[in-house]
Amino acid sequence: MKPNKSTSISIVIPVLNEEKYIGKILEHLKNVSSTNTIKEVICVDGGSRDRTREIAEKYGAKVIPSKKGRARQMNLGAQQALGEVLYFLHADTFPPKGFDQLILDAIVQNHEAGCFRMKFDTRNPILRLFAWFSRINHSLCRGGDQSLFIKRGLFHRNNGFNEAYKIYEDTEFITRLYKNYKFKVLPNYVITSARKYREVGWLRLQFHFAMIHLKNYRGAGPEELYQYYSNNILNHSSITRSA
Repeated sequence: MKPNKSTSISIVIPVLNEEKYIGKILEHLKNVSSTNTIKEVICVDGGSRDRTREIAEKYGAKVIPSKKGRARQMNLGAQQALGEVLYFLHADTFPPKGFDQLILDAIVQNHEAGCFRMKFDTRNPILRLFAWFSRINHSLCRGGDQSLFIKRGLFHRNNGFNEAYKIYEDTEFITRLYKNYKFKVLPNYVITSARKYREVGWLRLQFHFAMIHLKNYRGAGPEELYQYYSNNILNHSSITRSA
């Protein structure tokens, strides 16, 4: 499939108690999109207890209720999406100006799946260094904060996100894509929030993320990864999101 005038993008955002960010990201998407090919913005809500759903609807997003779990939420959004291209985005990750056209240009060049490079919203030199590695086109350097675009058919042929994963679902899915397809890292940057690093501490959080990568590499399953995450990260953070 090559994009033409009818090619459209469905943006899928999993949310849970994101009232502080959801309005900002939806306004941002409106301001930086450069084409009329955004078919819809779908916010899949995992049971928010704040004003997330109300704010999302106010900004024109389609809100779908779901059970909690980012993999489950994103799969549900993909099932109901109408666009030929799916763009998975976190509520605190802000795409570059003209992101939609950049995605469609990549699709024209036969890149069926890909992401952007990433920067954090901080000048912390260590986090800037970590973000620098997002330019490297290797599965070890991938993560959900870089966003993900993929042709809808390819997403469904690969069975979407593995819902057994309560965390790490983005990386697990992208790693599967790397094994069989060319994955494109676009040179433009998304800006993602460092809020969890501020909550937990950048050194502690990055160490535990590295341990999760290592555990996965050594064959740990989704339950072991989540148990480690819960014990070492979740219990040290007041942030409540869809994972």
